[in-house]
Amino acid sequence: MEESYRSGAMDAAVSIPAAPLETFSDDRIAIFMSPMPQKSPSIKIHPLGLHNETIQPAPSFARSTVISHIKKVAAELLGTFLLVFLVTSALIANEMHGDALGPVGEAVASGLAMVVTVAPLVHVSGGHLNPAVSLAMAVFGHLPRAHLAPYVAAQLVGAVAASFAARAVHGAANSGAAVIATVPTVGAAEAFGVEFVATFVLVFVITALATDPKAAAKELVAVGAGAAVTTNSLIFGEWTGASMNPARTLGTAIATGTYTKIWVYMVAPPLGAIAGAGAYTALKLN
Repeated sequence: MEESYRSGAMDAAVSIPAAPLETFSDDRIAIFMSPMPQKSPSIKIHPLGLHNETIQPAPSFARSTVISHIKKVAAELLGTFLLVFLVTSALIANEMHGDALGPVGEAVASGLAMVVTVAPLVHVSGGHLNPAVSLAMAVFGHLPRAHLAPYVAAQLVGAVAASFAARAVHGAANSGAAVIATVPTVGAAEAFGVEFVATFVLVFVITALATDPKAAAKELVAVGAGAAVTTNSLIFGEWTGASMNPARTLGTAIATGTYTKIWVYMVAPPLGAIAGAGAYTALKLN
């Protein structure tokens, strides 16, 4: 009986003709049957053409990721350029026309510049346009840490280029340090506190609208950020220029050669941004 079973198993094994492997395409399978005593035939299924190959990830995915990152960095560069160019142009125009805009007009122009530059880019790169904002987003996990340095570099390049472009377009004589550079009119300690608070308010609003899924639509990020910039400019503009943006200050400083108390604008906004983002993160409902 046992010999008969084995004979039957052997017959089943050889009943399937063996075909050369090269006659099959890679998406077919080979079926091997081997006789095993006192057990049913063992069937093993192996994909043909993959026995000695290692499956590699699709290169198109890595390529698309790199392209996406490049586009985001380019968006930050272009957006920061436009933002700084519009803000500095408003300041120069106000000076050229005998203070026609006034403090209120300058504040409104700064806020509107924020709206029109953030709105089209918020779905591309987040529309940070500010190293302090990018730092706060990275600290709290809303921006990959690997993206922080490229974002900041792009923002700095965009701000410097915009500052020189504004001087070239409007004329160097009408865009001196007193017009476009952010120079505090109060002491360093007071200026530090002003920039810290102003940036705290700005990033608190941005974090609420951009990162909380329970908040309003992301389209309102630009409106909220613009409103915060306008408010801060109206309140703090006469003291520090209400920069809230290290790239904006550094760009105009390089273009005009004015570095008065620049450390305040390099330190206070990032700290204020981290505090503002942290405050909302602690308050938001899970």
